Amino acid sequence: MNIRPRRNRKSQAIRDIVQEIWLTSKDLLYPLFLVEGSQQRIPIKSMPGIYRLSLDNILLEIEESLKLGIVAFAIFPAISEHKKDKYASESYREGNMYVEAIRTIKEEFPQIVLMTDVAMDPYSSDGHDGLVQNGQILNDETLPILAKMALVQAQAGADILGPSDMMDGRVGYIRQELDKAGYTQTSIMSYTAKYASSFYGPFREALDSAPKIGDKKTYQMNPANKREALLEAQLDTQEGADMLMIKPALAYLDIIHIIKENSNLPLAAYNVSGEYAMIKFAAQAGCFNEQNAVMEMLLSIKRAGADIILTYFAKQAALYLKTM
Repeated sequence: MNIRPRRNRKSQAIRDIVQEIWLTSKDLLYPLFLVEGSQQRIPIKSMPGIYRLSLDNILLEIEESLKLGIVAFAIFPAISEHKKDKYASESYREGNMYVEAIRTIKEEFPQIVLMTDVAMDPYSSDGHDGLVQNGQILNDETLPILAKMALVQAQAGADILGPSDMMDGRVGYIRQELDKAGYTQTSIMSYTAKYASSFYGPFREALDSAPKIGDKKTYQMNPANKREALLEAQLDTQEGADMLMIKPALAYLDIIHIIKENSNLPLAAYNVSGEYAMIKFAAQAGCFNEQNAVMEMLLSIKRAGADIILTYFAKQAALYLKTM
């Protein structure tokens, strides 16, 4: 045999020099859950090892993560129920908990990349990403609310805004309002193909943001559709998105790949809460070695084409990378 692929696998050193894809801590974007108060570190039952953190503990978590080489963070707020209303008005109130946290984090760590979440559901009494009237999620009426939310986040110092709502036209609307206000350097990472997935359950527990009525299938994408993701990517690009995102990641590697092949923009993938929980609980049950499974999964997401991976395993993976 003239061709023997196994020659390139015969030792660790050989395997390393021919390895095609490498994962580094710089590829990872670490999502964190913010709650009111101080000295709060509240476990999330469905996400072992992940907590709702008050701002003081988020600052500590960022400091520890920086030492491991993680430089990018996404903050998601858990809002008290009494502050929620139909119009998510708390989301754009100047001086709200989230805005003040963004400002403090950027003051303490100006060197980091800080991404925020632009969507109504954490603040909405209906639990939807859009304005609800007569049982319908209204698209165009939602856009001004999202823009006001995006603007206060930009004013607080957010580096990247993440519209996660899946309303039509929201990227263009937000971009226009940001530019009009002088925030031309604030980036937008659009949740381009956000599927109506079963894997968001633990996240909704963490933020208590599940819909009060109905589901999200009229705005989040049908898991059966692939070509539709190309349309969403094209529209977000035309509207001014700086980066695109696919969510979830593990069950949608083909979508990551097809978008990467058809777009020149940086591509992110969100390794979501349900995917995290599956690995954690399976490892706890002795099904496999957790470190090996985590690194294999993250490598598969990068191999599919993701430049950035949002993952709750970020800190854990960075620790693994330090010792490998």
